[in-house]
Amino acid sequence: MTLETLSSGVDTIWVVLTAAMILLMEGGFALLEAGFVRQKNAVSIIMKVFVDISFGALLFYVVGFALMYGKDAGGWIGISGFAMKGDLSHLSLNISTDTFWLFQCAFVIAVISIVSGAVAERIHFRAYIVYTIVMTGLIYPISGHWIWSSGGWLAKLGMVDFAGSAAIHALGGFAALAAALFLGPRIGRFTDDGRVNIVPPSNLPLASVGAFILWFGWFGFNSGSTLSATNPNIGHIAVTTMLASAAGSAACILFTILRYQKADPPTVINGALAGLVGITAGCAFVSDGAAILIGAFSGIAMVLATEWLERRRVDDPVGAFAVHGICGSIGTLAVGLFAVPSLSANAGLFYGGGWKLLGVQALGLAVVAVWGFALTWGALKLINAWRPVRVSRDEELVGLDVGIHGVPAYSQEHDFLDIERLRTEQ
Repeated sequence: MTLETLSSGVDTIWVVLTAAMILLMEGGFALLEAGFVRQKNAVSIIMKVFVDISFGALLFYVVGFALMYGKDAGGWIGISGFAMKGDLSHLSLNISTDTFWLFQCAFVIAVISIVSGAVAERIHFRAYIVYTIVMTGLIYPISGHWIWSSGGWLAKLGMVDFAGSAAIHALGGFAALAAALFLGPRIGRFTDDGRVNIVPPSNLPLASVGAFILWFGWFGFNSGSTLSATNPNIGHIAVTTMLASAAGSAACILFTILRYQKADPPTVINGALAGLVGITAGCAFVSDGAAILIGAFSGIAMVLATEWLERRRVDDPVGAFAVHGICGSIGTLAVGLFAVPSLSANAGLFYGGGWKLLGVQALGLAVVAVWGFALTWGALKLINAWRPVRVSRDEELVGLDVGIHGVPAYSQEHDFLDIERLRTEQ
């Protein structure tokens, strides 16, 4: 066995394991969102996560990977690698193309899962399937090509996004905002006289377990993006990831005590996620102190963004835009401020690098945000012309679990059901 073969084998194990950690985050999304929404919509959340994984993986295999990492065409799109066939020799990797695909597939599934929370309790299941196909097969891969493909036009300008604050979280967050606006608020969420009705989470312990699973998976998300088990920066990436998430959670605990006189559990849960989203772009390039600052600022910004959305009567059941859109934006811009010369090829503004990197980061963020919002709005508009994107009033009131999927999440029945008798009675 040669040294090169051994190195490739170790890197392959590393990437497969971290990809599995990222895929486990889907369990985190499922538990988090099911805990945040009302009990009558828990099955609907789980079913959307299964759509994310199954349709997302298939579409990314057939189309998405080629558009994202295929042979570059003018910096805008990839044109080879459909169904993993054709010329992919331009990819300079120490792992197989299959291994690289698996890791990137985990990312695309995470993107669509961001949107699923914003549309919870009111989107029609069939419409969601079609939108998932569009997001995983078209919207994310094309903008991802601009940022992460070696020939992408934003990459050539020097945009830095190590693990996806912009490519994944800002894109998913602004797509989530478009979807929430398109669907409108849940029935009864806002009153005609301007009051905001609070929707109590159905199961906060469940949501907290989901957050801890996401927290765990994020170490695969960030550290795994090295694509190498021997990268000396893995430890630093893990430390900045931990510090930012802890700072986001701590900031929300203190901020909500000062603002509401009580530490608000759902806000604290989202605060940890806000810190994780904020550090994702710069986890390999910023100092420990900067990671704490980014995490704390992201947590507080998430709280303020949530309040702003409520004042604007925008209904986002799990805080998808506040966590991913706002904090993904913060993380993207933070690289332009805090990138350390010894860790990054381009230094940030506070380390003598001038305004260039910050300007490129701002441009890339703006492009991704507009792309995600506009394409999502357009896709939902087209889907709505085929069939209603939003469920009927009766289906929403009874809950999507029974109204759409025909089964409740929690049954009070203790005996077997006589299906034939039930059908006859109906």
